[in-house]
Amino acid sequence: MLLSGIYNVTLSIRGFLYKTGLKKTRRLPSKVISIGNLTLGGTGKTPATIALAEEAKRRGLIPCILTRGYKGKAKKPCFINASHLTPYTSHLYGDEAVVIAERLKDVPIVKGRDRYKSGIFAIDNLNSKLIFILDDGFQHWALYRDVDVLLINATNPFGNERLFPEGILREPLNAIKRAHIIVLTKTDAVTQEQITALSLRIRQYNSNAPLYMAFHKPVSLINPNGVVKDLDFIKGKRVYAFSGIANPSYFKTVLSSVGSDVVEFKPFKDHYRYRQQDINKIIKKAEGLEIITTEKDLVKLKGLRLTKNIFALSIEFSINKEFFDYALEGISY
Repeated sequence: MLLSGIYNVTLSIRGFLYKTGLKKTRRLPSKVISIGNLTLGGTGKTPATIALAEEAKRRGLIPCILTRGYKGKAKKPCFINASHLTPYTSHLYGDEAVVIAERLKDVPIVKGRDRYKSGIFAIDNLNSKLIFILDDGFQHWALYRDVDVLLINATNPFGNERLFPEGILREPLNAIKRAHIIVLTKTDAVTQEQITALSLRIRQYNSNAPLYMAFHKPVSLINPNGVVKDLDFIKGKRVYAFSGIANPSYFKTVLSSVGSDVVEFKPFKDHYRYRQQDINKIIKKAEGLEIITTEKDLVKLKGLRLTKNIFALSIEFSINKEFFDYALEGISY
């Protein structure tokens, strides 16, 4: 309790500094939409960011993604170029940032710790008519957001409801009131009763924000060389699955939903950096099985020697069209 208490005091002081103007919230000369959460990973920020950027492009807008690139080494604002991805790229930019770059090859992505400077960097180098999508921005008070989208994992909304490090909460639950849009993710893995109960709980903190349901829709399989296979490739087959993500159980659930028989599942810690010996062990244990992982894990396998094909399950963020209408409402050139 002591560590969580210290963390809460730190949050309170930080919030006070911004609310009183002692620390400045800067505003970019373009619209900013934030995709964020209240917990430590596992809500689906990356697929949601990709989906919003794709929809913005379909509507004739020019999206640009601003990402901190969690655990990435690059500090100053820089573009992530999908055509120059190397085995070291995920170390430099962060796992999620590289996944976004591989999926959105025609959308500019700027990695940098100071998202305001990243936005100005993008405007100076690209176009003044950009709209910015802020990846993992709910706690980034240093930058003004026109729309704050809050994602909540329906399978494990708030953990034990304690703040980090004794729980998974990054902020107290009353922070839900700041959200302009709330999305319950992974709703295909819970019952309608659970969704109703969670919705009522959320409404205790925010009665105005529209509430949407979303899930991760599996669409295909892809290997490190870019070879794509239909989902039928693993239908009815025995699978060895592994992942280093915040919510591995949902990945296993999605794999089973496409008809594969997950006979062995190996979870690694979130953002795990795979070594050659890890992959050698996996391949040895998976003899006679298909090996499947996530897109976030696949980017970290590049540069390692793979003596057997390993595929990642490619997923899409499935949500009602009204979500995009509301998030992108009023944005035009």
